[in-house]
Amino acid sequence: MRVAVFGSFYRGFHVLSELLKGPLAPRIEVVGVATDDPRVGFVSRERRVWSYPHSADEEAMVARLAAAHGLPAYRGRVKSEEFYRLYEREWRPELCIAATFGQQFDARLHRFPRHGFYNLHPCVDDGWPSAYAGPNPFQALLDDGADHAVIALHEVDDGFDTGRLVALSDKIYFPPAASVVDLHKSTSPLAAKFLAQQVARLIDAAQARHAAA
Repeated sequence: MRVAVFGSFYRGFHVLSELLKGPLAPRIEVVGVATDDPRVGFVSRERRVWSYPHSADEEAMVARLAAAHGLPAYRGRVKSEEFYRLYEREWRPELCIAATFGQQFDARLHRFPRHGFYNLHPCVDDGWPSAYAGPNPFQALLDDGADHAVIALHEVDDGFDTGRLVALSDKIYFPPAASVVDLHKSTSPLAAKFLAQQVARLIDAAQARHAAA
């Protein structure tokens, strides 16, 4: 299955690592990677994880991982004719995953992959859409005194973290005095494993439908 990843920072790094090198790797082909360039305004740096102290290596680690596997990372606007051509003619993804990405997707993008376009989003199990939808859920959870988060896997739609909920991870508890960046670091490996399990189920279901057709 052809998979495209839209990811940045630790969640993007761990998701891409899992898809390229984990147990799911023989079943998929990563055909494209897009990642944030925090220097540009259209990634909403001031409202997201990039507003916190971080290193140049953290900005570039997804792009470097992609390059090490022969995948040039796209860092421009995704709602542009340049990217539409790349996405539809070269990448041609059958499944897309977003994991910390600073741009919203329009219908042309999220409706293209025939097996769906999904996002990983931290929240709590408070109903869906979660009250923690938005660009900085960890800060909102900390502000509310939460002691844990779960990772939601949901479909991408025209809203903001409002698409159909697919699954919730187990709870991930917060250490004392954890910062937003700490929470990105500590939750991302589990989020990536959770994603891989869910993608395996999606592939199994798609193969079963094909066999029954």
